[in-house]
Amino acid sequence: METETHIDAKGLLCPLPVLRLRKVLEALPAGACVVLEATDGASWIDVPHFCAQAGHTLLEAEDLGHIKRYRIRK
Repeated sequence: METETHIDAKGLLCPLPVLRLRKVLEALPAGACVVLEATDGASWIDVPHFCAQAGHTLLEAEDLGHIKRYRIRK
């Protein structure tokens, strides 16, 4: 079973959720998956943009109301 790294970025404002995501992804091997949870509404735009620019795959983005959850593959 594939393990996922979880990042709790709830309560952090732009650009901190993406900066935390970038730092975690840098330390992981290719193919690794990360789940990011954020409350910052700007992450809905920032995370997909970061993934496209950095070459990561946004597998899933869920808007759960006050929490946005993203699943990313390096």
